[in-house]
Amino acid sequence: MGLTHLNARGEANMVDVSNKKVVHREAAASGTIFLRETTVEMIKKNLVKKGDVLSTARIAAISGAKKTFDLIPLCHNIPIHKIDVSFEIKKDRINIKSRAICDARTGIEMEALTAVSIAALTIYDMCKAVDKQMVISGIKLEEKTKSEL
Repeated sequence: MGLTHLNARGEANMVDVSNKKVVHREAAASGTIFLRETTVEMIKKNLVKKGDVLSTARIAAISGAKKTFDLIPLCHNIPIHKIDVSFEIKKDRINIKSRAICDARTGIEMEALTAVSIAALTIYDMCKAVDKQMVISGIKLEEKTKSEL
């Protein structure tokens, strides 16, 4: 199977989805940001000077997912029905999960991945003054599904 984002001359090209059927699509993604234990405690107790880290990261993730087509040149602008972002706080990390839902001609996995990425970057930005050892890791697509409307 060839690459779908290349034209006959091997140039980058947006895929034509006009002949595809609109179907219900869902995608889930995950990732982790590793932090010092003291930084995790600061986040839990809302002591980070920039504000409520996880609420800000959730809003940023949703906003970022809605702008995926602006960030990734060959992504289609699709009608997003829902972006859900959740956090699981561990001793030395925060696990991030997203679920994205749409009815469209093409998938929503890039939006789910963008949500996780932006959430992790927002946490990083809000905590960088107190933690120089943070590591963002393991951002991946967990699942994607489609079903007839």
